Amino acid sequence: MDANILVVNPGSTSTKIAVYKNRKEILLLNVKHPQETLSQFERIAHQFEFRKNKVKEVLEASDIDLRSINIVVGRGGLLKPMKGGAYRVNEKLMADIHNPMGEHESNLGGVIAWELAREAGENVIAMIVDPTCVDEMDDIARISGMPELPRRSLLHALNQKAIARVFAQENKTTYEQVNVIVAHMGGGISVGAHSKGRIIDVNNGLDGDGPMSPERSGGLPVGELVDLCFSGKFTRDEIRRKIKGEGGMFAYLGTKDAVEVEKRVREGDEYARQVYMAISYQVAREIGALATVLKGEVDAVLLTGGLAYSDMLMDDITERVKHIGPVKSYPGEGEMKAMAMNAYLVFNDEIDLKDYE
Repeated sequence: MDANILVVNPGSTSTKIAVYKNRKEILLLNVKHPQETLSQFERIAHQFEFRKNKVKEVLEASDIDLRSINIVVGRGGLLKPMKGGAYRVNEKLMADIHNPMGEHESNLGGVIAWELAREAGENVIAMIVDPTCVDEMDDIARISGMPELPRRSLLHALNQKAIARVFAQENKTTYEQVNVIVAHMGGGISVGAHSKGRIIDVNNGLDGDGPMSPERSGGLPVGELVDLCFSGKFTRDEIRRKIKGEGGMFAYLGTKDAVEVEKRVREGDEYARQVYMAISYQVAREIGALATVLKGEVDAVLLTGGLAYSDMLMDDITERVKHIGPVKSYPGEGEMKAMAMNAYLVFNDEIDLKDYE
């Protein structure tokens, strides 16, 4: 029996929608949402009906009957810490997703999958795969230096694990047999140490430590940050936006568009070059730190995400970390394919569909 798989991936300004028949992609669309439309919703959770209906409109326009779908897989959200894998969307997950650990578009993925699966038919499976909150960190990695503030695992788990598995396949081995460092570089940046199938350490790619990104500040001088918070110049929400959304490259250059910044660099803007290359410098520094976590036993350094299309950044990172191990780039985000692949494996009983508890 064929598996008809619907994949839904809510992003900050768009919703990616795909349909697969087994492993074959039948449909792939990235539906853009104007900022003025999204700004009408007070919270991200309030966008649910709007985004769900967009998915249904795409299916209808593409002559795909929702009732023909066997599995709906959504991008996982900021749930409680959990091991990696495929999880059934159940009532417990739905309850937690309405009270998430933080505001993020990925929280909509499981809700949309649940509702569309219910509309598609009684036996249709709703699932999520490797959500942002995947936590496989070693206990020692959780210690931050302040007991009240343990380090948290928040990362691009889906793409990181998918790319690590692709690398392992290419080298005729398995994810569970390799040690790799994976840097996902997009609007946010997360760099993880993968040891024999587990992400044993990673920076908080949502709003914490690690490299700065096009819109996030990354790690900051702690004392100065405390002083800034109590300076009276900014509200709590303003500080939060300076950390996530209006930090990083945007704070320095007024844009989150790497293509625009590279154009400035080529035109001789030295300040833009210095800020832009600070991203690759900080990513390389994070990779170097994680090499010590793996005790120098690194099979490869894997670079992925939207920024991996930038030769300027990739060449600089490679030059800085090539002594650690082979460096390989996988530009873009393979999240849609990764979700569909996991759904297909679940459908064929090749991997377990875990119950969220």
